[in-house]
Amino acid sequence: MFSAPTYVIREATDRDAHALQQLADVSGQKPLEGTVLVGEIAGRPAAAISLEDDRIVADAFGLALGLSAQLRTRAHAFRTYEILPSFRQRILNGVHPGAGADAAWN
Repeated sequence: MFSAPTYVIREATDRDAHALQQLADVSGQKPLEGTVLVGEIAGRPAAAISLEDDRIVADAFGLALGLSAQLRTRAHAFRTYEILPSFRQRILNGVHPGAGADAAWN
């Protein structure tokens, strides 16, 4: 494990296609599909995770430094954020029509 400033985790873009292919080749796996998070160390992709199936591809450097654990944690947070209703929606869900101050007196 290492401190947060030594790595960056971000969503992959089209520009990452070559790096993701290289990571898959090094890992001996097929390329990741769907939404992918990339873990960079010193500005170089060292590991990636697919949010579709939780598969990780990584080079030896990314594996040795435990980047896969960080990616799994971030992927879980990413998925949770995607399914969690907004703060506004959670407040609205808690307020029932007709349950205003007048209803409290009845």
